[in-house]
Amino acid sequence: MARRRGWGGSPPENDEEATRRIVAAAVELIARTGKEISIADVADALGVIRQTVYRYFPSADALMRASAIASVDGFLDRLEARVRGLADPVEAMTEAVVYTLAEVRRTPHLGILLTATYSGADPAGITSEQAQAFGITMIKRFDVDWRDFGYDDESLRELVEFLLRTMQSFFISPGNPPRTDDELRRYLRRWMGSAIIAQMVH
Repeated sequence: MARRRGWGGSPPENDEEATRRIVAAAVELIARTGKEISIADVADALGVIRQTVYRYFPSADALMRASAIASVDGFLDRLEARVRGLADPVEAMTEAVVYTLAEVRRTPHLGILLTATYSGADPAGITSEQAQAFGITMIKRFDVDWRDFGYDDESLRELVEFLLRTMQSFFISPGNPPRTDDELRRYLRRWMGSAIIAQMVH
């Protein structure tokens, strides 16, 4: 590993530490600016040249997504607390969507992971393996006995895709004027709830 001035005067000991520090710098920058960042932004923050960052991340999009993934654990803990005790899948999913939409407005990392609304994002990002894995992790934290309601692994994956596509539509076009949380809950219970119940009685 090249040794040069930078890294706050303390170069990383190995590639794993370098990757971790690059991601941490990106996470801090996204949280501070509330928008997408560039490789140059992160390099400047670390005091290294852009090529150093490119060694670990081939593009700004790859770094943005790694940063998003590194930031979601806290969100999942908060979401789990928010839906705790909701054993009905319609109620749990409704509350999860309303809460996630609100959190994305406050936590840019989630939007980066779940949407294609950022200029550097993959247009298929909403159905990416990362987004799907995030969604599965999210709904498995619910106090819902999915199998008792007729869901197997395949139908859960499809439910997650439906959930992500639904949220993406609200990310991109929240409405004019946007619905209040209570209005959104009513809308989701009626229409998304119908789709969830369809599997339960299938």
